[in-house]
Amino acid sequence: MMARSDSQREEPLPDVEIGASARARRLRFQRAPRTEVRFVSGPDVESESGSERENLPEEVEPGVTYRSAEVHWRAKSRIVEPDREPRQKRKR
Repeated sequence: MMARSDSQREEPLPDVEIGASARARRLRFQRAPRTEVRFVSGPDVESESGSERENLPEEVEPGVTYRSAEVHWRAKSRIVEPDREPRQKRKR
């Protein structure tokens, strides 16, 4: 059996993952939307989110009509096991 190199290792699966997708034939914004994603967690959690867009820029312009637009968004988090040191024996 061959060992995997670091570049071949797979990313660990998230403990929680959510996503959403939306499509529109035509889409127009009256004003630029304000968006924010926040993760509230402890120090032993890795989280990330991101989106993929088709026919829609990262920053939309008010009054512009976008056609055949799609957005796919997802967020994921994983609990990271802290490195555990061996317990020291207590003296009695």
